[in-house]
Parts: sequence; structure tokens; C-alpha cells
Amino acid sequence: MPHYFDAAHRQQIETLRQRFTARTEWPTWLLLIGVYGGWFAIVLNSHWLGRALSTLLLTPLLVLWLSLQHELLHGHPTRWVRFNKILGYAPFAVWYPYTLYRDSHLLHHRDEDLTVPGVDPESRYLTRVGWQGSSPFERSLHWLNKTVLGRFVIGAPLALMALAKEELLRLKNGERQAWLMWLTHGLLTLLMLWFVARVSVLPVWHYVLLISVPALSIAMIRSYYEHRPHAQPEQRTVLNEAGWPWRWLFLNLNFHLVHHDLPKLAWYDLPTVYRMHREQWIARSGGFLVHGYGEFWRRHGVKPIDSPEHPYH
Repeated sequence: MPHYFDAAHRQQIETLRQRFTARTEWPTWLLLIGVYGGWFAIVLNSHWLGRALSTLLLTPLLVLWLSLQHELLHGHPTRWVRFNKILGYAPFAVWYPYTLYRDSHLLHHRDEDLTVPGVDPESRYLTRVGWQGSSPFERSLHWLNKTVLGRFVIGAPLALMALAKEELLRLKNGERQAWLMWLTHGLLTLLMLWFVARVSVLPVWHYVLLISVPALSIAMIRSYYEHRPHAQPEQRTVLNEAGWPWRWLFLNLNFHLVHHDLPKLAWYDLPTVYRMHREQWIARSGGFLVHGYGEFWRRHGVKPIDSPEHPYH
């Protein structure tokens, strides 16, 4: 537990971890059952539900699945890495193999490297050399991606193009782990899409382009401005007091500084820990507080929030 917590705060967090809910992890188990069961129920009953309603139900379910995969890679609901991998490997969201997401995200949790381009795998910034070497078209895309509307519209395509570029290079270089990962993920994805085509009213192209991509776009809203460049690592991570629909979809990751300081804390305990010492958390973040995702939309719907070029790198 971080050294800057006082004894009372440490005891409160430890008490949360020792209660029945945290020991059994029943909320996460229930969520796993709900997402798996919900996915199969919607797909199998899509002829009755219709294509439009099936799409409206599956899209947020996939957003929730992406958030749930994040919980699994952080050691919930079990401490067994391989078992959590099995629980989270279903390719419902299509694009990212679980192990790729797990390994890159755990690197992202080196807080001293947050936002640093080329070091933080989830950085949305460019080095000075990278920025100066960009074409005018590429720069315009990066500026657009710094608006909420742009993030929603082009954030997912840009991320997928970057993913393809990096992973094709690994495959070209003959990295065994990359080949095994993509062959496994590809086979499971093909089986899933075959199942969707066989039993549902949803064409494969519809599931891929009109369900999984929009789900990734919604998830991109959460990471729109989770981190900012700052000299102090603890002041690079946001505290977003979002409303309940967003908190539910993102499993409380809007309290992002709490998560980075306590990455093993389960999703259902993040709001409690934040509210117990709200003022201390805000002070620790350097006032990096946002009052819900609506504030981002109002202020930066079409106005870039900052420069794509990293100011310190």
C-alpha cells in the first residue's frame, strides 16, 4: 500500500479487503456470468429481438466486457493469472487479444512513465521528432483526436491502425509469442463469428463494424483524458466524478488516480475509497478533477484539450 496513506486510511482500505465481498469477489463473478449469459441470450434471441435492438443491447455489453477484462488482468476475481486469462479470453470485442491487452496495460502502470511517448504504451502523445515528422494530414488527425467528438469518431480507427502496424511488424520478425497469440485469438474469433452468423440475425460485417467498433469508440471516451503530462507522476491521472451510467460501463475506472495508486483494489471498492478521503485525493491529483464526461463534451467537444506533442519529451 502506498506510503503516503496515513494509518487510518490504510486500516479502512484493509477492512474493505477483508470483508466477505472482497474475499469471495461475488460481484465480479456475478458480472462475468451476466456478460457471458447476456451475450449468448441476445445472440440466440436476435431473430425475435430484431437487428436494431440486438445492436443496441450488444454494444454497451461489449463496452462492459472491455472493462471486465481490465479487472481480470488486475487479479480479479482470482489470484491465478492463467485462470483469469481463460475467463477473459472470449473475443466478444473482436480486436484485442486478452494477453496483448494485459501485457501492454501492466506496462502502462509504471506511473513514472505515464504519457511519455514510446515508453507508456497507452500514451496519446508524440515526441517532438514524431510531431515534426508528421504530414499535415496526420497532424490534423492528431488534433481532431484531441476533441471528444474526434476521439469518438476516429479514436478507434486510429488505435486499430496503430495496432495493425505494431503487430504486423512483430509477426514479420517471427516473434513466436505474437504468432501463437494471434493464431489463438484469430481461431476463437472466427469460431465466434461463425456462431453469430449461424444462429443470429446479425451478419458478420454488422457485428464487426456496427457493434464491436462502436463499442471500442465508446470505451475510447473513458481514456480520452485519463492522463495529462505533468512533472509530478501522481498529478498525471484524473479523478472523474462521472454519473452512474458511465461508472457502470467503465466499472468505476473514472476514479482513475485511485486505481493507479491501488491497482489491486476491486472495481466495486473504488468509489468508497475515493469518497472516504475525497479532498486528500483531489489534493494528491493536483486538482486534476473533472465533474463527469459531460464536462469534457461541453468544453472540448470540438476544441482540442491540449497539444498532441508531448510538452516535456
